[in-house]
Amino acid sequence: MDSTDKPIRLLQVSDLHFGPPYLEQVGEAALRFAYAQHHDAIIINGDLTQRAKREQFEAAKRYMERLPHSPKLVIPGNHDVPLYRVMERLVDPHKLYQEIISKELNPVLKIPGAVIVGLDSTAPRSAISNGHVSKWQLDLCDQAFAEIPVGIARIVVAHHHFAPAPDHLRDSKMPNSRRAIERFSDLNVDLILGGHLHRAYIGNSLDFYPGTHRDRGIIIAQCGTTTSRRGRGREQEKNSLNQIEISKGVITITHFMYFQERDEFEMLSRHSFRRGAVTSAMTIRP
Repeated sequence: MDSTDKPIRLLQVSDLHFGPPYLEQVGEAALRFAYAQHHDAIIINGDLTQRAKREQFEAAKRYMERLPHSPKLVIPGNHDVPLYRVMERLVDPHKLYQEIISKELNPVLKIPGAVIVGLDSTAPRSAISNGHVSKWQLDLCDQAFAEIPVGIARIVVAHHHFAPAPDHLRDSKMPNSRRAIERFSDLNVDLILGGHLHRAYIGNSLDFYPGTHRDRGIIIAQCGTTTSRRGRGREQEKNSLNQIEISKGVITITHFMYFQERDEFEMLSRHSFRRGAVTSAMTIRP
């Protein structure tokens, strides 16, 4: 967890949706991408399955075992709890996820140069679609980021989005998301990684929540669906993933999209942000 001058590189994938929507050819291309270059950690942003069935979780586990042996942080999404098996959803919604994927629903991953906190934003008994993050989970972030040295990147991962995508679809954001963003800002969080929207958005929390810290904002990187046919909006019938590089003064997020004619993920855009400031964010497109 010590600070390092070497840039940190993360791979962010999301919304795999093992089951009928899963696209095997795209999944294989994502594996090739993951092996093509070194990543210090791999973030899997939830919705591993389509309907939280045993065989879908087992397929997702086999797939994740084929990924490079980098440290991984994985969290559940709303599709990873039963929707139509109502009694199971009410009584033990994460039973299969915890049996097959991970017992930990709110994992904390520490790697040289970064502390990454995963939050289970599923709300199986109340807000299935929009999700929820409780006060005790914000306290968990407080504990994880307490007394870490200056320069260590502070990253929060949740499946649901704390800010809406800036497009015409107008998804409802997570309840009490402003409260969470303000707490993250107080904790000097550098970056929030999310999924759920099935299309990418890369921006800054100050676009939505001016807050009390006008001197800085939190970078937000929403990942599209990496391996399913459930893309939405401008990524309808498309697949994407993000690569994040964190250096001492800059965070760069490169957005990759799958192109069927070449059967690979290729760079679509690159977004660079000065760490700890909001005045020098820029977007570079090839």
